[in-house]
Amino acid sequence: MSTPRPAQPVPRQPRAKDVRSGEARTDPSWGLERRGPAPARLDDVDQRLLAALADDARLPNNTLAARAGIAPSTCLTRVRQLRERGVIRGFHADVDPARTGHPLQAMIAVQMRGAARTRLSGYLQRLAELPGVLNVFLLGGAHDFFVHVAAADSDALNEFVIEHLSTDPDVALTETSLIFQHARASWY
Repeated sequence: MSTPRPAQPVPRQPRAKDVRSGEARTDPSWGLERRGPAPARLDDVDQRLLAALADDARLPNNTLAARAGIAPSTCLTRVRQLRERGVIRGFHADVDPARTGHPLQAMIAVQMRGAARTRLSGYLQRLAELPGVLNVFLLGGAHDFFVHVAAADSDALNEFVIEHLSTDPDVALTETSLIFQHARASWY
């Protein structure tokens, strides 16, 4: 009499394709995994440095050190380490679009056609390179992107939407919302 062999697990069928690599994924949590590196461990000094730099990245080292409660030499080392670890990605000027002749800001929701959804990462980069684009957000939900733009006036905004979005065969729908006021958040 032979002993029955244990049942072999049935391999799961691929549930979706990874947009970045095109490879089939079997993991049922696909799309929910963490994208990017694990969060950095930040102590209270790191938190104080980040808060001060988020408020004003041009603070002199001595002032930054005093706000964090550490020695200036320690401050230089800590900020360098935060940059090396990728916590601080860069230092940027906060430019007022109105002062550059682009007082009208809008958020444009963009929905892509089904076949174009396999090329979202590339489209995100193309959108970010368009003139007048301040930010591009890849979304989950009814829309695929929010595009934050600044324009000289409503005619320029209309031209942007028609020229760069509405006539694109990959775009199914756009919805433009004007921004009346904006406040910069102080997350840190």
